[in-house]
Amino acid sequence: MLAVGFAPPVRALDPGPVASLPPAAARFVEHTASAETIRQLRAGGFALYLRHGYTDNTRADRVPSVDLNDCSTQRPLTEEGRQVAARVGEALRRAKIPIGDIHVSPLCRVRESTLAAFPGQSHVVDRDLMYTANLTAGQKAPIIARTRKLLSSPVAGGRNRLLVAHGPNLMDLIGYFPKEATLVVFRPKGEGRFDYVASIPPGLWPELLR
Repeated sequence: MLAVGFAPPVRALDPGPVASLPPAAARFVEHTASAETIRQLRAGGFALYLRHGYTDNTRADRVPSVDLNDCSTQRPLTEEGRQVAARVGEALRRAKIPIGDIHVSPLCRVRESTLAAFPGQSHVVDRDLMYTANLTAGQKAPIIARTRKLLSSPVAGGRNRLLVAHGPNLMDLIGYFPKEATLVVFRPKGEGRFDYVASIPPGLWPELLR
């Protein structure tokens, strides 16, 4: 059994211009994606962060005894959550947005969302994208560092990198808590730096695909 409260080795964080701001210093402002955002994504080079599909909030993770191999110990994805994840994946394909490497949290709701959205597409399960809400500051550190690295590292080959993970993780990194099934667009700038570009909540896709 692997508990959510595991304590991986702490790595030094590379502070950046957004995440280094203390919570009281700046209030995160969400920007909605436009047709121009979609046009830019078709050329690749961006890092995308997708929060998993809708979940049953009446069934919380069984902290501290969450078993990554036993979905019954975790907050579950709902059937509607699987469907919305599938619709987001289909929307990305219809929009002709190329997806390259996919990195996903080990929790079941994320892995199931990924399978629904990208059936048959390979992905990497990354323990350092673990849900941060139940962790100490020391335990969060390597997850925040890994997320920063994936969002900031250049993306080559005309594709976009995709992370599928959790809302609290972005909250810890940049002070933004996206709703479930929201796709968040970042522009990598290297050396731990990135720019937030825009967000695509699931209900916006029909308008963007017109």
